[in-house]
Amino acid sequence: MGRDPLESEVTAGFGQVLEEYGRLDVLVNSVGGGKHVPAMEMSLGDWNEVLTRNLTSTFLCCREAGRRMAARGAGSIVNISSILGHGGGGMYPNSAYHAAKGAVVNLTRALAAEWGRHAVRVNEIAPTFTDTPLAASILHIPEMRTAIEEYTPLGRVAQVGDMAGAILYLASSASAMVTGHSLYVDGGWLAR
Repeated sequence: MGRDPLESEVTAGFGQVLEEYGRLDVLVNSVGGGKHVPAMEMSLGDWNEVLTRNLTSTFLCCREAGRRMAARGAGSIVNISSILGHGGGGMYPNSAYHAAKGAVVNLTRALAAEWGRHAVRVNEIAPTFTDTPLAASILHIPEMRTAIEEYTPLGRVAQVGDMAGAILYLASSASAMVTGHSLYVDGGWLAR
């Protein structure tokens, strides 16, 4: 039985990183995408696609980075989850995405507990709706954008740069005693 193509790609990619740079200090797992389909209408194929994209790819990258970081006795992994991974409701149906991002939250905790003895820290940030091409289909609907802005205590949609400080903090030695943590970068969304 051959290896899964995704697994082979991930393994090869990490091999190239080590070959070119000699070591791996930080991994930022930033992947996403869902299916805005009511759960009762979602096909198993769509469900599996969303879980593979969001959860399986995150696991494979964590595993490959974790192996290399544990061998050196140091490293930081920052997984990108979502506010939707911390709650079951949303502004539109997206159950597979909720499930996958919620699993990323708990995968982060599990890996933090398992790899801490190797000085490999694993944390996650939970962004709110962020102005990216991925969110364009939602944010370009004026009523949706307005609803998001009105629900968010800080009153705006996040920008990519809003995530940078959180990622930098969790990736750096400034958070040397932080692992298994979920950092909400949500403008107060989850505080409601």
